[in-house]
Amino acid sequence: MVKLRLRERESIQEAVRRFRKLVEHSGIKKEMRRREFYEKPSDQRRRARRRAERRAEMAKKAAVAR
Repeated sequence: MVKLRLRERESIQEAVRRFRKLVEHSGIKKEMRRREFYEKPSDQRRRARRRAERRAEMAKKAAVAR
């Protein structure tokens, strides 16, 4: 949960900007998008496996470049 306290003499626009930044950094927005539609567990595993494969491939390319 994100909490925001207004600072002295802070405009509403500045407070909204700070709030958006807090929400973005906390990962709430990303989590909402992820939960927007149901995803089968098999699809979740497949996506996680592909993400791990891409990470491993990028790490291999980075190691070769050194």
